[in-house]
Amino acid sequence: MTQSKRQVKFGRQIQKDLGQIFQKDPRHYFGNSLVTITGVEMSPDLGLAKVYLSVFPIKDTEDVFFNINEKKSEVRKHLGRLIGKQVRIVPEIAFIHDDTEEKASKMDQLIDNLNIPPAEDNDEEE
Repeated sequence: MTQSKRQVKFGRQIQKDLGQIFQKDPRHYFGNSLVTITGVEMSPDLGLAKVYLSVFPIKDTEDVFFNINEKKSEVRKHLGRLIGKQVRIVPEIAFIHDDTEEKASKMDQLIDNLNIPPAEDNDEEE
């Protein structure tokens, strides 16, 4: 589904503001994991922000999402302080795991492990 310019612009603003919130105290939200906000998708009414997070190391993903979902209302409150004068409603936040990097790594590994025999010369037949 394609997003309107308004949705994209608002999504970028939400991403920037969430980045500021998380940078102030990253251990409070993520523990010792490195987390990147890879994107934000807004609903057409701007009432829901799907925030895509990439987590490193991968083994800590479950813990990070449990912790951030426990603190979702706190994050929304901070977000409301940053964008409250610009919008009527502070959007609900849904944190979603972005596993694009993991999938790309698996694909690279599969390709590296392929056993492709060298091409045969067809010059002898001609």
